[in-house]
Amino acid sequence: MSVNVNRSVSDQFYRYKMPRLIAKVEGKGNGIKTVIVNMVDVAKALNRPPTYPTKFFGCELGAQTQFDAKNDRYIVNGSHEANKLQDMLDGFIRKFVLCPECDNPETDLHINPKKQTIGNSCKACGYRGMLDTRHKLCTFILKNPPENESGSVKKEKEKKNRKKDKENGSSGGEVSTSLANCLCCMTLSGQDGDDDDEDWAEETTEEAQRRRMEEISEHAKGLTLSDDLEKTLEERVNIFYNFVKQKKEEGVIDSADKEILAEAERLEVRAMGPLILSELLFDENIREQIKKYKRHFLRFCHNDKKAQKYLLGGFECLVKLHQSQLLPRVSIVLKDLYDADLLEEDVILAWAEKVSKKYVSKELAKEIHAKAEPFVKWLKEAEEESEGSEEEGEEDEDNVEVVYSSSARELKMETTKPEKSEKEEEDIDIDAI
Repeated sequence: MSVNVNRSVSDQFYRYKMPRLIAKVEGKGNGIKTVIVNMVDVAKALNRPPTYPTKFFGCELGAQTQFDAKNDRYIVNGSHEANKLQDMLDGFIRKFVLCPECDNPETDLHINPKKQTIGNSCKACGYRGMLDTRHKLCTFILKNPPENESGSVKKEKEKKNRKKDKENGSSGGEVSTSLANCLCCMTLSGQDGDDDDEDWAEETTEEAQRRRMEEISEHAKGLTLSDDLEKTLEERVNIFYNFVKQKKEEGVIDSADKEILAEAERLEVRAMGPLILSELLFDENIREQIKKYKRHFLRFCHNDKKAQKYLLGGFECLVKLHQSQLLPRVSIVLKDLYDADLLEEDVILAWAEKVSKKYVSKELAKEIHAKAEPFVKWLKEAEEESEGSEEEGEEDEDNVEVVYSSSARELKMETTKPEKSEKEEEDIDIDAI
């Protein structure tokens, strides 16, 4: 008998089905165990390895688990009823299968062992995000990534390495790859490596050694740059995220605005910069933080409407995290962003026209737009007033004024220059902020 993958959906025509768990208790005393007979079929319906839900049961029950993939036996120590395990499986599905945006189970996990992160992408709605790795199962997933993920990544890397070797005319692909890795590691760690190679014996002065290391570092930087740009957008965004996070943890974020911009441009994720910065630099005290990090955001948002749209997306995400504090203050915060020249009028008005569930749920997006309505209304009225004043100006005969000069005993024509408004000032000098 099959059940809905998302059992909170009662629709009998729901397309995502899975077999009901079948559990069989074996053994007695200390050797008693529960075999999940159809775990392979259940896992296949969830598009997850059968070891994941089995291990999840072990984590939740505090019990040891055993896997015998050859014989399709997945075991949890102790005696456990099928209904209890079925309810527990719902928790696994909520945490590791369902999309947080659309609640569909058409998701894939993406493992990054170096950063110890688990990404989640949805084929149905296009959602891409990161899983909360605090659950014990995440440690197991990081050590045992899905086979399709690890296999495809390895094949892709091998293919790229072979292509590089052909371009460089190298006969040994493994040697070339290991050399590149060594060079990258030397650059990243700042170590000079061993100087035991006889080829280095021609000149051993400190100046010669320094010069050689600079040449290697430059070459390694080039290799790192090209390697990063070949990565997916998600991976490049993660690299940028960790770069900004590191600057913040090191306590140098205040003066790192130029470095942050340069790294975003290097990774070709400049427009998405404000989205990442919003997550790392803003919290419920966003009004004070806008003033503090104005220069950082201006480097991305100044005259860049796409970056401003990402900033609005980042703000929506922030409201989701601090809903009770920020939802009532949406209009005020938007005005702060507008006054700081981080958002342009037409970008805000275009955003206000359409409610999107790209960053938050449709319901929350509607609430945010409703709270933003007073500010949007003020913007529209200000725009209408400015248009009206322009029409009046056209009737003033090009600002020519007739004045009487008592000394000349005649009428003179004087041209008066209208004062510039704040919005008509010259380009912002970001470095001066």
